[in-house]
Amino acid sequence: MKIGLISDTHIPSMGKEPPPEVVRAFEGVDLIFHAGDIYIQSCIEWLEQIAPVHATTSFFAGVGEGVPRASTPIVVEIEGHSIGIVHKLEMTPLGDEVFPGTLAHYPAGKSIPVELEDIFGKPVDIVVFGYTHEAMVETHQGVLFVNPGSPTMVKQSMTLGHVAMLELTSTSATAEIIDLTTLRG
Repeated sequence: MKIGLISDTHIPSMGKEPPPEVVRAFEGVDLIFHAGDIYIQSCIEWLEQIAPVHATTSFFAGVGEGVPRASTPIVVEIEGHSIGIVHKLEMTPLGDEVFPGTLAHYPAGKSIPVELEDIFGKPVDIVVFGYTHEAMVETHQGVLFVNPGSPTMVKQSMTLGHVAMLELTSTSATAEIIDLTTLRG
C-alpha cells in the first residue's frame, strides 16, 4: 500500500491550494495522511480528489496564521502496522524540537515506544508528524519516524518544499522524502 504524507500546508496563507506538484508526487497512492496545520477544509477536499485522507484534528475555528489550534493524535491501523499521526510531536526529553538527528540523543535507558504509547494511547510502530517543516525519515528503537516537511514552506520561507511517501506491506514499512522541485511541470 502506498500512502502520501503531507503536513504544514498553510493554506490559504501559502496559496489557494497545495502546489500542483503534490498531485504528481501522490500519483497512485491509496491514502493520504495530513499531519496538521490545516487551516481550511478546502485543503482536505483538494487532497481528497487524489485519495482518501486521514488527518489530525488540527483544523482552525478561524482562518489564517496565529489562530489557536489543537492537534489530537490519531492512530490508523493498516497492513498490520499501527501508525500514529500528530502535528506537534512532543517527546519528554526533547520537547517539540524533534528535528533530523535529535532522536539519536534520546536518553539511554529510556523507551521511545513507551513514551509514544502515552502520546497515542496505544503502541505504534510508525509516527507521522509535522510542525518543524523539516523533512526527515529515521528509525529509532524499532519505530519509523516520518516528517514530510512542508510543501509550501522551507525554513519558514514561502518556497516549494517536500512531501513523503510511505510504502507498507505486512512485513515492511519504508518511507522516502520527495523534493517537489524535482516534479515541476
